Parts: sequence; C-alpha cells; structure tokens
Amino acid sequence: MSSGFGLDHLPYGVVDGHCVVRYEDHVLDLSTVPGLPPVFDYPTLNPFLALGRPVWEDVREKVTRVLEAGTVELQAIYELELPLAVGDYVDFYSSLEHATNVGRRFRPDDPLPPAWKALPIGYHGRAGSIVVSGSDIVRPHGLRPSYGPTEELDFELELGFVTGPGKHLGCPIPASDVRDHVFGFVLVNDWSARDLQRFEYRPLGPLTGKSFATSISAWVTPLAALEPYLVPAREQDPEPDEYLRTTGDWALDIDLEVEVSGTVVTRGNARSLYWTFPQQLAHATVNGAAVRPGDLFASGTISGPEPGTYGCLLEAGGPYLDDGDTVTLRGRAGTIELGAVRGTIVSAR
Repeated sequence: MSSGFGLDHLPYGVVDGHCVVRYEDHVLDLSTVPGLPPVFDYPTLNPFLALGRPVWEDVREKVTRVLEAGTVELQAIYELELPLAVGDYVDFYSSLEHATNVGRRFRPDDPLPPAWKALPIGYHGRAGSIVVSGSDIVRPHGLRPSYGPTEELDFELELGFVTGPGKHLGCPIPASDVRDHVFGFVLVNDWSARDLQRFEYRPLGPLTGKSFATSISAWVTPLAALEPYLVPAREQDPEPDEYLRTTGDWALDIDLEVEVSGTVVTRGNARSLYWTFPQQLAHATVNGAAVRPGDLFASGTISGPEPGTYGCLLEAGGPYLDDGDTVTLRGRAGTIELGAVRGTIVSAR
C-alpha cells in the first residue's frame, strides 16, 4: 500500500525554518530547487500562498518533475514547525449530525438554531492559540462556574482549509472562485473545555472554553492533490440563498478517525458535512470581510448519527480526557494520507 505521501500528494510544511515538500519519508527543501520563485527560504508558507493558483500549479509540476528525475537531494524529516502564520481563524458548525446531537442535549425539542440551515454558522477564533501537531495541551483554568481547571476537556475532529491570495476589505469571495483562493487542507483539533464553554457561551458564543489551544497538522495537503476525491455534496433543504449555491462536486471523500491513547474511539467521513468549503468561504466573506494568505477556516466537528461516529466526547456524554491522554486525528482520501494531528494533555499550571 502507498505510504500516503507519494507524487500524487506532495504536501507542504516547514522544517528547520525552510519551506519543504514531503515525499515518502523525506523532505525536499524548496529553496534549493532551481527555477522556483524566491519565497521558500522563510519559516512560513505565507509568501508562497500569496502568489496564487498559477504559481502553485507551476511549482507542483516542477517539483514533481525533479523528484521523478531523482536530481535533487532529499533530507530526513526533523522537528516539524507550524507551517503557517495564521492571521485569522474561523471555526464553523457545518455537520448536521453534530449540531443535532449537541442541540438535543440542551434543547431536546428544538435542537438546531433557527438560522442553521440558512447559512454556515461559525465563530471567530483566536489565531494566536493555534499550535502544530505534537504540541502538549495544557489543561486550562476558568470559571465553571467555580474557578479551577476544566473537568470536561474534549477534542473536536475537524477539517480545515487554508487560503491563498485572499481579498481586501469590502470584497466578497464568490463560491465559484474557491479554486483561486483555497490552497489546501489540514486536519484540525479544536480542543474544548466543555464546562467553561457551557458557563460562558450565551449570548456571544465560545471564548475561554475554546481559545486555549487549537492543533493543526504540520503538513498542508494541496487542493490539487484532493481534487480526485471531490464528490457530490449532500442535499440541502431548503435551497440556500443564491450566494451560497454551487455547481459541481464540492464534498471531500476523506475517511477520518480519532485515537485516544492507542484506542480508536470514532470514525467518520468529511463528505457528510452539510455545508461545503466553497459555501463556508463565501459566507465568511459575504459582508466584505478581508481574507489574507494563511488564514484558517475549520469545518467544525464532523460527526455521524450513531455512537462510534461522534466527532467529540460531548456527544457521547463523556467520559472526558484525562491528564496524560494522547489524542491523534487521522485522515485518508484514497492514496492520500493527510498529516496526523497529535496532542498530549498535561496538568494545569
């Protein structure tokens, strides 16, 4: 079986302060490849993302060619770094099953918020708390309602996309322009302190229950590599507003799983999301909000309707995470293995 990091994948990351492409179990330092733009001798991918799709496609073609020819030197993978300087981070609530499962726990007779099927609901998260896979997660303190360390620490299984050139303030991005603005995808663990979240979230939504840490994979999988795995999205009823309508296939057929300390606790697939990533980007910018290279947009928890398919522990009613637990998120689309997201819980400071 393929390692998941072959020529059909070639994800981007940052190692030792340089932008690299992963090929099998090695990396290629892009700053050493002749003929590429001079944007890779930097500790983030942002300058490359800013150049846009024609350059992304040209670089991918040239890198594939030199790897096939075996004319470049590959290096061992050292310590992986956060691949992006994330300026803005939005987390959506795009799984119908997750929204329904959670809603039933608090509002059994009316689980979905009134606007849920009209638009992709989301909140603006704290970009400064985004960490790379492998980072320890410190159990946060807060009011719950008494002050102390959270007693209900949870994971959330999510898929995120990273933007390229973006648009200035006042310029919406139509759903039809998504290929010009979405560079690639990462797995996302939106860690959640449920007792803090429950006490604080009305009326303005999450703050300290979410902002202490969000983990992303060290490898950014290009949209170009995932396009063979775009499939028809699920039916939407009622039909969304015109700015949210799309043509073509925009759901991603990515198998997902979460492992807690060596035991797989849930499995699902990203194609089950109700709101697709073109719709998420179109809604996030419909008011003219600016988008910049390296901004992160996460899907929200991806869940199914039954135990074993829930994308977080809240839906199962716990038990929640203990100190010392290691949570690992994995995803695979055919031969493409997305970079895993791993984090270990350490005691509150």
